[in-house]
Amino acid sequence: MTFEGRWDRVDDAGLNPMPVQRPIPIWFGGHNDRVVRRAARMADGWIPTYRTVADARPALDALDGYLADAGRSRPAFGLEVRLPFGDGQPEVWSARIAEWRAAGATHLGLNTMGAGFKTPGEHLAALGRFAEVAGLG
Repeated sequence: MTFEGRWDRVDDAGLNPMPVQRPIPIWFGGHNDRVVRRAARMADGWIPTYRTVADARPALDALDGYLADAGRSRPAFGLEVRLPFGDGQPEVWSARIAEWRAAGATHLGLNTMGAGFKTPGEHLAALGRFAEVAGLG
């Protein structure tokens, strides 16, 4: 596929191999109101950049309004949150997971950047502990 826009040109772009899932889901990330509005109108899900539900509450309320304006609802819309590793305390993770699930999170991730890990194995071990706490392991 070739694309020629106002500022950019891409020659012979494509995906190979093609994803199995069709249609390919489109998710938007960020927390600017324009992103939230656009996600509600066009996307399959939203990846907010808030650490807590309390911080995200105004944007979540706006999302619900924008989804309603677009004739859509939250149960049919994905919400992926990324929890900070923090101090690696499972009780903190559990509380945050419960808060986000109650707020409608459909996908969870853990951000281990900045946690002081030196090797990929340390990051993977932290992800494994998180998966157990989240009931995924």
